[in-house]
Amino acid sequence: MVTKYDIFEFAYTNRHPVRAIEVVKRFKKNEKEYDNIHRMLTELTQEGLLIKNTYGFQAKKTDKSNLLYEVIFHCLCNDINYNQLLHHGIANFLSRALRKKEITSNDARLHPLTLRKYIDILHQNGLLLIISEKPLKVKVFYNALLHNLLIYFGYKPSVTESITNYLEEIEKELVKFRRAKRERETRYQQIIDESEVAFIYHSLSLEGNPITLNETKRILKDRIIPANLRSKDVNEVENYQKALLQMLEDSQNKKPLTLQTILNYHYLATQHDAGVAGRIRKIEVHISGNPRFRITKAANVERELEELIKRYNKFIQRGKITLKEILTFAVYFHNEFQHIHPFEDGNSRTTRLITFHLLQSKEIPIFDIPYGLLDEYLSYTKGARAREDRKLLSNLQKVILFNLKKINARLR
Repeated sequence: MVTKYDIFEFAYTNRHPVRAIEVVKRFKKNEKEYDNIHRMLTELTQEGLLIKNTYGFQAKKTDKSNLLYEVIFHCLCNDINYNQLLHHGIANFLSRALRKKEITSNDARLHPLTLRKYIDILHQNGLLLIISEKPLKVKVFYNALLHNLLIYFGYKPSVTESITNYLEEIEKELVKFRRAKRERETRYQQIIDESEVAFIYHSLSLEGNPITLNETKRILKDRIIPANLRSKDVNEVENYQKALLQMLEDSQNKKPLTLQTILNYHYLATQHDAGVAGRIRKIEVHISGNPRFRITKAANVERELEELIKRYNKFIQRGKITLKEILTFAVYFHNEFQHIHPFEDGNSRTTRLITFHLLQSKEIPIFDIPYGLLDEYLSYTKGARAREDRKLLSNLQKVILFNLKKINARLR
């Protein structure tokens, strides 16, 4: 069924006015649908999103229409059904949920079926964490998409920021995971394979790669290169998969990280750039858009890398280690490596690989950063003006709990 948002997206991206019959043909509908489509075009015009002229209907470029297209564009890039998300009821729920650290069914003040529908839509798109089912308690993730969605429906975004602690919930899920993994190892390997596309897409999107989630699937799973993609962007996707697969194999086999292992991951991920791949930098670099981000001087990179690897070896050789100690060290390891910034390019994508290696070698499965947490993750890492280890630890706990719950549900 064609919606007014489908029609708006078509009109907005079309450079010329469109008539109702063209919309009918574009969506391969029967001409009996003409009246309904014309009605929706008129409705979009009344809402100030389109204008009607002699030649048909054309997008009216205003703050409102640009904002709506921004929401739709983010959804298309991330394989999200914008027709589900573009709903005033969801926006109202989000407006209230984001004002709270967590929200329960009592706080939501919605019919149980309506609340369940909203939660399922947000959860399946990585925008919400279900902390518990009975009693129902959820945490909504705040990002640019939800920010724009709220503004579009007339809400002023108000977010309660807090340092969350989900160690107890993670411990419980880890017990379930380790038992289920022993019983369903083959299924677990299938889940790993199914998860790699999302991680590769999300990780590279943070680095500015414009390839969408669906295009990433076609490249890596169908081995089809969509037309009009830059070869460099495609190479980044294909090469990062090679690095990821090597990391997964190493971590599952409990192989420790060494300097050569890290150089190899970087080489695999950036081999499309021969002058950079696997080479420790000899020049000064900076973070684009964040000049305050502290980066090690080139002359000190090798010494600081060696010191970090010594600390890593000392940590993994310890006896019994608590979950909190593992996560705290993982955050330190992540931020320290990123601040050393040992390569001319590809530092952040390598940082995520070695951090995930550390966690998975400690039997903490983490295969992706859910879409809703990407903005937050970025703001606590290379988007931060100073070290944000406490906030990144909070972010990491949400990432791990989201992954664990998703994996456990699929292992059942």
